[in-house]
Parts: sequence; structure tokens; C-alpha cells
Amino acid sequence: MDRPVAMKALVKEHPGASYVYKDVPVPTPEGDELLVKVGKVALCGSDIALYQWGEVAQKIARIPFTPGHEMVGEIVEAGPLAPKEYAVGKRVCVENHFYCGGCYQCTHDLRHICQRMSQFGHGKGTIYGGCSEYTIIPARYAYLLTTDLDDAKAAILEPCGVAHQALEEICPKGEDILIQGCGPVGLLAIGVARAMGATKIIAADIVEGRLEVAKQLGADVVINCKTQNLRDEVMKETEGNGVGRLMEASGAIALINNCFSLLRKGGQVVLVGLPKSSIHIERPLEDVLFKSLTLKTIHGRKIFHTWVESERLVATNL
Repeated sequence: MDRPVAMKALVKEHPGASYVYKDVPVPTPEGDELLVKVGKVALCGSDIALYQWGEVAQKIARIPFTPGHEMVGEIVEAGPLAPKEYAVGKRVCVENHFYCGGCYQCTHDLRHICQRMSQFGHGKGTIYGGCSEYTIIPARYAYLLTTDLDDAKAAILEPCGVAHQALEEICPKGEDILIQGCGPVGLLAIGVARAMGATKIIAADIVEGRLEVAKQLGADVVINCKTQNLRDEVMKETEGNGVGRLMEASGAIALINNCFSLLRKGGQVVLVGLPKSSIHIERPLEDVLFKSLTLKTIHGRKIFHTWVESERLVATNL
């Protein structure tokens, strides 16, 4: 490959609120590594947190690194041990949960929650990320696209996969579902819930603009928690029963604490948003134990099942 010697990259070099935009060498792939020319990269909320370098960022990242884990690009060079299917010209996304392959989880098909996980775009096990002209991805973490999705859509397969795995865990088919939090993952979950057969989709947030987007994406009911009583509205929409399924994607501690009271008996909830303080349940007997609820949590995407399903949904506009 006739490639440049240097490239532009965004780099986190020091603690504190900062990224540096600078020239860095174009790396050479070794072993099973792929040199990928970045097509598009999407910004995750964690990329903002990494810039600010608060308490959460210090737990999930290691300096130095290039941010950006929601990305798509084209293979321009492959290391000598890369499998033949990862050929020059192929388009790939990156599974940013770099699993070890040897821990209990990895040997029981739970690679996405590896005990010794490294993370692309976070400086854990690799300095590389998507906010650069070229990046390095080991082939085992590269998802080969099977459709001609444009780069903009391909770049959001990673967060779409979070929504997909969350909803797959609670199976919304034939159920009313409340999605708390209409950030990117919550908004993507609206389309995924519809594709999975949810009967009524209720979306809740405190930002009116987000709720307008939620309507455009197919939410049947939107609730502004600043101006409306969430519990009253949910009970009105469900004939007093509560929702059968709930996806908590806001991370707002007040909404997490309250979400169990919104579920009907036998309901299921999946927690996706990241709380920044302790969860407290005011009525544990009435709202949790005596309801016989199912509580799920997720981290990332199932490798590579979730990627396959997410690409299928996005490619067919479901």
C-alpha cells in the first residue's frame, strides 16, 4: 500500500478537560491487525466524558489514547496473520469490547463481558480509536459489513447494538414498552422495539426536542417528565396495569428509582443508562418482590450476533 507517513488524530494526552489534534505516524499492522482508513466516526456520550476527564472517565479509560469507538472504515492493509476474509477493500466496524479469549466469560460465549476486557477508543489495551485518519483494529474485533450501508448508518451500528441487545433481553413482542431517556440509544430503541413487535411504545424524557424526534421515529406516546406526571400517564396508557416491558436508558437516578413502580406484575426491565449514585427503591415489597419482576442489565453487544441483527434491521429500514 502506498500510504502516507503521518496522519491527523485526536489524542487524549493529559488528565483534565482536553484533547489534542495533532500529526501522528500512520501505524503498520502486525500479526492479525488491520490498518483501516476511517470513513466516519460517531460521537458517544462517553467521548465527551473522556474529554472532561471526570470520575467516570478515570474509571473507564487509560491515557494516552485516541477516542472514538463508533466507527466504520475500509481495510487498506492487513498484518501477516490476518484471516484471508479480511481483505483490502472490505469495510469494517469495530467491536470495541476487546475480549481476552481465555476467561470464564470468554469460554462460555460471553465475550462481550470479558473479565479482562480492553477497550478501543479508551486506552485500555490499545492506544487506537476512530478519531484519526487511519486506525489499527485486530481482525478478531472487526465486524465485516455484509451490506452496502452508507458510512453514516454503519457508524451507528455500535450504539444500535446496545439498544438491540437490551430489548432482546426483555423480548417486547406483543407488549407495551416504556423507554426512559431519549438520547441516541433510547431513540434507536424505538425503531428496534417496533421491529421486534412491541404493541405500544411510550417514550419519556425532559427535553421536548428529543421527544419530537421520538415521535418521528415511531413512539406512540411521548411524556415530558418536567411537565407531566410519568406514573399517572403510564397508568392511563395501560389501563392501570403498568407496562409489561421497560428500558431505562436515561441514567437519571430519580427515574431509575421510580421505574419499578411503573411495571405491571410479571413485567421485565432492562437497565442501560449509567447511574451516578446509589439506586434506592422506596417500596421494595410492593414494587419489586410481590410483582415477580425480571431485572436485566447489559454491557455492550453480543459478539457478533448483535452486529448481524443490527445491520439487518438498519439495512432493511426496520
